[in-house]
Amino acid sequence: MPTFRTSGGTISFLDEGDGPPVVLLHGFPTSSFLWREIVPVLAARMRVIVPDLLGYGGSDQPADAALSIRAQAGYVRELLGSLQIRELAAVGHDIGGGVAQLMALEGGVRALVLVDSVAFDTWPIEGVRMIQDAGREQETPDFVRDVLTVALDLGSARGLGDDVRRRYLAPFDGDEGARAFFRAARGIDGRGLAGREEDLARLEVPTLLVWGEDDPFVPVEVADRLAEVLPRAAEVLLPGCSHLVTEDAPDALAQLVAEFLRARYVGLPHGHDHTGGPVPIQLHRRGSA
Repeated sequence: MPTFRTSGGTISFLDEGDGPPVVLLHGFPTSSFLWREIVPVLAARMRVIVPDLLGYGGSDQPADAALSIRAQAGYVRELLGSLQIRELAAVGHDIGGGVAQLMALEGGVRALVLVDSVAFDTWPIEGVRMIQDAGREQETPDFVRDVLTVALDLGSARGLGDDVRRRYLAPFDGDEGARAFFRAARGIDGRGLAGREEDLARLEVPTLLVWGEDDPFVPVEVADRLAEVLPRAAEVLLPGCSHLVTEDAPDALAQLVAEFLRARYVGLPHGHDHTGGPVPIQLHRRGSA
């Protein structure tokens, strides 16, 4: 993976495909690996940028850099600036969705997709607050492994294979990884989105909300609230899916996102040389006819 030195540290990223740019932003405690099933579908007609946020995945795990969503949005903007990208679509999951919202509010985002995203004042969730309050004696590899295992099990309704689980656990392995895990958790400060309802209501950006119907971390009520506030939002619920819809329904998610961006961002007609690719869908607000 190529790397780029931001003001906070070096981040790793994927850069695949050609066409209008789209950035995919993972959340806590995952990495760019989250999007592995989605990237090939989008890269068929778009340039797909997929960073490991600072402190995550293959990126640096600095001891003294800010890791809030506000800081992460700045680092992503630095990366995009180095690639001479000024206008883009942003897709975000979990706190990556918070980063995507901040970027949209700052300008330059032409389409927005939020997947089981943090929003408003509903985060950090109780489980993250418990991690943040853990004592120094708990900052051990075993503790981190146990917490991550529980989070991954709850976050995936259909379960994860051993290889996939290892890929998610690997960046936070060992003593240094355990310290990085707690730094990442404590960077989730809940600031930046609270009290922004009026700003979001003025955000004239086509937005797709995709939620696992059984998400125990960021419940569907958050999606409903976003759908009410965002003026150009469509909401899609995926039954039988938990928080990690990229794991529970990767094909459905890839088709939803690809078709939405095709129609609302790329602007290609239906059936544009993508035999076997995304299929047309009808988007509507929850509860509408």
